[in-house]
Amino acid sequence: MVKDTKSVIIDIATTLFQQRGYKDVGLNEILKACNISKGSFYHHFPDGKEALLITCLQFLNQTITDDMVDIFKRYPTTEEAINNMISKLIVQYETEGTITGYTFSSIVSEMASLSDPVRIACAQLYQNMQDIYVEKLVADGFSKDTAYSIALMMTASIEGGMMLCLTQGTSEPLKIISHTIPKLLKEF
Repeated sequence: MVKDTKSVIIDIATTLFQQRGYKDVGLNEILKACNISKGSFYHHFPDGKEALLITCLQFLNQTITDDMVDIFKRYPTTEEAINNMISKLIVQYETEGTITGYTFSSIVSEMASLSDPVRIACAQLYQNMQDIYVEKLVADGFSKDTAYSIALMMTASIEGGMMLCLTQGTSEPLKIISHTIPKLLKEF
């Protein structure tokens, strides 16, 4: 299947932004990696590189949300679903040496304080993730308030765990989190 130019730009830029951050990826590098001209780029993204970043974040939002919804539908409990999701991240890290597709923390830390549209796009992704957790936790019998608190903790733990894996060069942080979350769920 041949992708259209805009999809190619989004795919390549998303990967570059995740690997190196928004500020360290120049427009010329994106143009070269996509094998396109500036005119073609601005045809698809007339508002420039930041508009591309927001589109990439929206793409990540949809990809991550779709994957999480699929996982959470396949497993009857939050514990089983979260362990499966974390296991998938561990396998990706151990086979590829990185975690792409799920982590966008480097973009958030770099850009969210500088641009309201980027901050809002990032906040929406985190909210979507938490909503998936809350829905499953409520189905497991937790109150809405308790589910929200647990979902916030799970989001922060997993996102932080991915960053620790990347910075420490090991999947151990996610392994520890996958063993700790079920214990915490039992305490509630």
